[in-house]
Amino acid sequence: MLSIIIMYAGYKFLGVFLLFVSCNFSENKNPLVKAPSAEADKMYNEATELYNNDNERAFTLLSKAESIYKLKNDSSNIASCLTTKAIILNDIGDYLSSNERAIDALNLLKLPRDSNFLPSIYNNLAISEKNLKHYEDALVWYHKALYASSDKHQKIIIKNNIADVYGKLKRYYEGIRICQSLLKDKSLQQYDIDYARVLDNYNYISWLENNDYKAEKGLLEAFSLRQKINDKSGLISSHSHLAEYYLCFDKAKALYHINEKYRLAKAIKNPNDRLEALEFLVKNDIGDHLQDYFTEYQYLNDSIQLSRDKAKNRFALIEFDVEKKNAENQQLKIITVQKQNRILKQNVVLGFLSLSLIGVWAWYKRRKKRLQRENELKIKEHQLHLSKKVHDVVANGIYQVMTKIENQEHFDKEKALDELEFVYEKSRDISYEKTTSENKQEFSKRISTLIASFNNENVKTYLAGNDESIWNTLKEFTREEIYQVMRELLVNMKKHSHATHVVFKFERKNNIIQIQYTDNGIGISEGITYKNGLTNTGSRIEAIHGEIIFDTETEKGLKIYISFPAS
Repeated sequence: MLSIIIMYAGYKFLGVFLLFVSCNFSENKNPLVKAPSAEADKMYNEATELYNNDNERAFTLLSKAESIYKLKNDSSNIASCLTTKAIILNDIGDYLSSNERAIDALNLLKLPRDSNFLPSIYNNLAISEKNLKHYEDALVWYHKALYASSDKHQKIIIKNNIADVYGKLKRYYEGIRICQSLLKDKSLQQYDIDYARVLDNYNYISWLENNDYKAEKGLLEAFSLRQKINDKSGLISSHSHLAEYYLCFDKAKALYHINEKYRLAKAIKNPNDRLEALEFLVKNDIGDHLQDYFTEYQYLNDSIQLSRDKAKNRFALIEFDVEKKNAENQQLKIITVQKQNRILKQNVVLGFLSLSLIGVWAWYKRRKKRLQRENELKIKEHQLHLSKKVHDVVANGIYQVMTKIENQEHFDKEKALDELEFVYEKSRDISYEKTTSENKQEFSKRISTLIASFNNENVKTYLAGNDESIWNTLKEFTREEIYQVMRELLVNMKKHSHATHVVFKFERKNNIIQIQYTDNGIGISEGITYKNGLTNTGSRIEAIHGEIIFDTETEKGLKIYISFPAS
């Protein structure tokens, strides 16, 4: 009969071996994979060391490491944890949950970067499907694992597993062909465990195809090699195959080998192989211990099922607890972050208010200084304004009266006093900042009177173009500034030039008024020294947006050109 022989230990070894190879490659060869945090890395390494010794502890550590990797979005290491968890779940008989973890791991892989994980994941899925007796699905996953693997030793193991599945499907020829191909491969000789496995598998499948096939020699050769290397899991498989083989013609040998299988399975605490051995004994041993075998079989079968159910619940609870704790930690972190954000907002508001107060205080200080500077500037401007008025009105006015007295042959005391009183009134107006415009004569006449006042037997003054139409569009401020400029020029002429002829010429062209002053005095040098008079003259012309040019290249005398807008 065909017993359920899985060669389970070999498959588990392959799954873990492939995973470790892929993890090492991922960590050491692929620079794109982020190194896990020290805590998660320590948990993962400890879990792999505990595998097969304390799978429950290993599963717990893997779940915790997985939760940390999730926080880091480290897909490669999450896939490593899920794959190892899938292998552990396969070991406890929770094949559906194992498949779920393996598929989750596949979905996380970023190919081609993580392609080295594929053989391990595909191999584990194949083992689960074979244990579920879904042999066609198992073949699909085994072939995927074979295609994804680049390691020759891995390929040997996977091909032998494929041959075993062909045996389960009774496609013996295909299984035999694969085993023959492997046995011809000289590299197989260096792997004693795998050579024994392939040799045992080849003879067993060949016998299944044809019961007349002489499989004893090959089966015993594989058995002897396994004894030599103390491969206990392999010995269980050999005892199982030899028991089936001898059952048809040598029942004593068959029972011997099945009892040896039972003893070894019990020694290495493998309840599944022990249950298979008991099932064989119940069916084929008609001795006095049959009832004992049957009772033990029922008890062990119930215990295995109960143990599997408990293990499924425990491992599910482990994942639940880890996820729950992780969720609680996340909630705590959210609350902490929210508190920190509130504190940060408060600090920002306080900082803003502080900066605002500092800003307002700084603005107030600057404004106070600016206003103080403006007041000081206004005072200086006012003082300068008064100084100009004193110079223009009082000093020049007195000098004009003095000039008139000097130029008159007959001194008129009353007229001189009237003019001095006028100057006095003007000086009082300056002190009170009065500006009066009543009873003012035409500007052209004021100009004529001003120029005529400097006319005497030594100095002859002339003017041309002094028509009222030239001045009628001027503002009062501009008129007053021009009047003071002209008086300043006459005063300077009287004081410094020694001129005998002075000419003023007035023109209006394109809304521009032009004044040309000419005298035949000593002139001025190129390096003009701007004393009070000339300084005031320049500032007055600038105030009315005009221009003044001193012609210093004249051979004798002085020419001054003044121009300014007529409106």
